[in-house]
Amino acid sequence: MLKRLAALTLAAALVWVSAAAHAQTAASYPNRTIRVVVPFPPGAFNDTLGRLLAQEFQKTWGQPAIVENKPGAGSAIGADFVAKSPADGYTLLIVAFPFALINSLHTRMGMDVTRDFAPVAWCGATPNILVVHPAVPANTVGELIALARERPGTLNYASTGTGSSNHLSMELFKSMTKTDIVHVPYKGSAPAVTDLLAGQVNILFDNTPNILPQIRAGKVRALGVTSAQRSSFTPELPTVAESGVPGYEVTAWFGVVAPAGTPRDVVAKLNAEVNRVLALPETKERFLKAGVEPTGGSAEDFARFIRGEVEKWGKVVQEANIRAD
Repeated sequence: MLKRLAALTLAAALVWVSAAAHAQTAASYPNRTIRVVVPFPPGAFNDTLGRLLAQEFQKTWGQPAIVENKPGAGSAIGADFVAKSPADGYTLLIVAFPFALINSLHTRMGMDVTRDFAPVAWCGATPNILVVHPAVPANTVGELIALARERPGTLNYASTGTGSSNHLSMELFKSMTKTDIVHVPYKGSAPAVTDLLAGQVNILFDNTPNILPQIRAGKVRALGVTSAQRSSFTPELPTVAESGVPGYEVTAWFGVVAPAGTPRDVVAKLNAEVNRVLALPETKERFLKAGVEPTGGSAEDFARFIRGEVEKWGKVVQEANIRAD
């Protein structure tokens, strides 16, 4: 009986010490450089988000915050780096749609995004836009479908890599329209858009903030948006669903995670700061100008959202037999 009482006393003491240590960690956090890892090349909204948050962290806490771009393998390289980093809140990962595909596409890495990361905050959402090079003789989604069926295997499309929202947007489109369009993967939106403008590729589904400037400049022809309803950013554009592909819907998204095991109080402190940044008028203006709706919310909400995305797109990957490059 005495041994059991001693064991319970020790366990209670350890819990108290752990709680006190976590509280102390959160109170003193941050006291050194925060590293924000962007698993994509510079130039796209993921990078913009990472740099915005790093700048605001530095303003708020008076500690350096740096951005490191670690692109490759549909964001899996950067994700793997962060997953293996110390769980102390000093290494964060900017995540987007491809993050939810890591489990199903990069099985050899042994990573599980629902197990190996602590969600911090959901930052924004945006539809993709279907665009074509001006030389492609299609002015509507219906005309593109007809063209692709007339010329199976001759049209090609760019993506930011296997497992990206660009890639899955087109693979879902191909499946639902019974068309054959060749995949040309790139390591980011910037090089994909560059080759689209040069006519090296014919078609691209891209996040609104990445392609909207080219649409407004008349350098590409926009055919439709991937959201269920028309986007407030491009109300003149029909949805792909209303243009002959009923039921079609894809949403790109952005957020922040930390390594699993990061103290909850530190995650809560980061979540509060990210939500503060998202609520700033200048942030909202910057997001909306880029074509992204700010989201925000709790870490728990974001965790549930990620689990849903992993399940949804894992089924699509399996059914379409998509494999990582």
